Amino acid sequence: MGRGRTEMKRIHNDVSRRATFGKRRRGLLKKARELAVLCGVDHGLLVFDDGGAGKLFD
Repeated sequence: MGRGRTEMKRIHNDVSRRATFGKRRRGLLKKARELAVLCGVDHGLLVFDDGGAGKLFD
């Protein structure tokens, strides 16, 4: 049986928040890449950090 859902709430510790953001971003990029390979399409993913800076991954 899998893990339960994690409640999404703001992480107040800056170091922990950045580390968690990096892990979630890597997971999201991996899923997008896998979906693109399975469907045979190009993909783009726009990710914003808490500072408001956006970055495009393709």
